[in-house]
Amino acid sequence: MNRGIAEKGAAGIATAVAQSVQYQGRKASRQGSEQRRQDILDAAMRIVVRDGVRAVRHRAVAAEASVPLSATTYYFKDMDDLLTDAFAQYVERSAAYMAKLWGNTEVVLRGMLARSDGSCEARAQLADDIALMAMEYLSHQLTTRREQLIAEHAFHHEGLINPRLAPLVSAHQQILLQGTYQFLQVMGSSQPQQDAQVLTGIICRMEYQGLLDGPQPDADEAMLGILTRYMHLVLGAPTLTSE
Repeated sequence: MNRGIAEKGAAGIATAVAQSVQYQGRKASRQGSEQRRQDILDAAMRIVVRDGVRAVRHRAVAAEASVPLSATTYYFKDMDDLLTDAFAQYVERSAAYMAKLWGNTEVVLRGMLARSDGSCEARAQLADDIALMAMEYLSHQLTTRREQLIAEHAFHHEGLINPRLAPLVSAHQQILLQGTYQFLQVMGSSQPQQDAQVLTGIICRMEYQGLLDGPQPDADEAMLGILTRYMHLVLGAPTLTSE
C-alpha cells in the first residue's frame, strides 16, 4: 500500500470508495422515477440472495419488484448493467457503513493503547481485547447482516468471470484490507501489510464458514480462539501454555 492510501486512514479510504462508485444504467429523469429504479435494484439483490446471481433476469426482476418488464429494460439495457449497478450500490452502502465503523473503532483502539504501559502483560491484554473486538464484529455480521454477506460472496464469485464486476470487487476488498492494515499499524505490527492480508483472509473465511454452517452454539468461542492466537502472534505477546 502506498503512503497516500495509508495517510487517508481506514475511514478515509472507505469514504473515498463510496464516493468513487459509478453507476452504468440509465439515470432517473422524472420525479418519482428514482423510486422505481431503486425498487428494481432492491429486487435484483433479493434474487441474488435467494436464488443466486444467475437467476437475475429482466422478467424475474420485474416480477419481484412488481413493475412492468419495460421498466427494467428502460433503466438497464442488459443484465451486466443491472448486476453492476446492484453491486455498485452494495459497495457504496457497505463503504459508508465501514467508514463509520472504522472511525469509531480507531478511537477505541487508540484509547486502549494510551492506557497500556507496554509491558508483556499489557500487550497480552491488548491482544485479547482486539481479538474479542474482531470476534464481536464477525458475530454481528453473521447475525444481523447475513443477507448482505450472502450477496457479497455471490458477487465476489461472479467477479471471477465478469470483468465488469472485477473492479468493484477489488474496491470492496480494499475497504476491509485497508481498515485492517490501519489497525495493525496503530497496534505496532512490524509487518502491517502482510499481517493485514492474513487477517482479512481469516475474517473472510470465518464469514463464509458461518454462512455455510448457520448458527452454531460454539461458533463465537471457536472464532475467538483463532483470533486470539493470531493477535498474540502479531503483537509478540506472551501466551499461557499448558505443561
